[in-house]
Amino acid sequence: MDQNQQLKLTQMKNCVQKLGSSTEKYGDPTLERFLIARSMDPNKAAKMFVSWRKWRASFVPLGFIPESQVVDQLEAKKIYLQGLSKDGCPVMIVKASNHYPSKDQPQFKKFVVHLLDKVIASGFKGKEIGNEKLIGVLDLDQIGYKNIDARALITGFQFLQAYYPERLKKCYILNMPWFFVSIWKMVSRFLEKATLEKVVIVSNEEEKEQFIREVGEDVLPEEFGGHAKFVAIQDVALPPLED
Repeated sequence: MDQNQQLKLTQMKNCVQKLGSSTEKYGDPTLERFLIARSMDPNKAAKMFVSWRKWRASFVPLGFIPESQVVDQLEAKKIYLQGLSKDGCPVMIVKASNHYPSKDQPQFKKFVVHLLDKVIASGFKGKEIGNEKLIGVLDLDQIGYKNIDARALITGFQFLQAYYPERLKKCYILNMPWFFVSIWKMVSRFLEKATLEKVVIVSNEEEKEQFIREVGEDVLPEEFGGHAKFVAIQDVALPPLED
C-alpha cells in the first residue's frame, strides 16, 4: 500500500469514528474494498462501511443465515460451489433453469446473503483476510419464460454492490437465448459501471475457450468444458475458521 492509500485509509477510519461507528474488528484489506468501491473517497467509503455494518446487524443478527431459513431455495439445487479457480477465487455456478421467481422476497434476500457468505468463506485460507473475491457463472441453458426473474438478478447484483463491495471478480453469462437480451439490458441499468465491466457474456467459441482458461478445467463441470462434477452448495462443508 502506498503512502496516499495509507492516508486515505486513516481518513476513512476517522470518518467512521465521527459517524459513531468503529473499524476496530476489521483489517485494512476489508476497509480498502469500501474505499475502492467509492473511488478512494474516505467520506463516502466511511458512510458505505457504516451502512453495511448497520445492515449486517439488523439483517444477519446471528452473523450468518442458517440453512434452515432458506430450505426451499436450497432444495431447488440451482447454486453450485465448485472450488477455487486458477487464481484462488471460489467459483459459484447458477443454473437459471432450476430457478423460479420467489413469492417470498424476504426469504429470497436471505438466500442471497446465505450463498454469498458461504461462497466467499470457501475462499478463506484458514481465516478471512478481507479481500477475497468470487467468480460467478450464470448458466442460462434451457431456461424458459417461467424461469425469468429480472428482480432476482437485480437483487443479487445490488446486494453485491451495496453489501459485498469489491467481492465480485468476474461474472460470466453462458448460453444467453435471444429472448433474454432485452431482459439483460433492463437489468444492466441497475448495475454500476464498475460492476458491468466485470460481466462477460460468453457468446462464441473463442470467448468460451478464454472462460475455460481463466476459470480452470479442474473446477468447471464437463458441460462447460471442464473435468469436474456439479457440487450443490448445501453439499459443501466448510472447515472452521481459525481465531
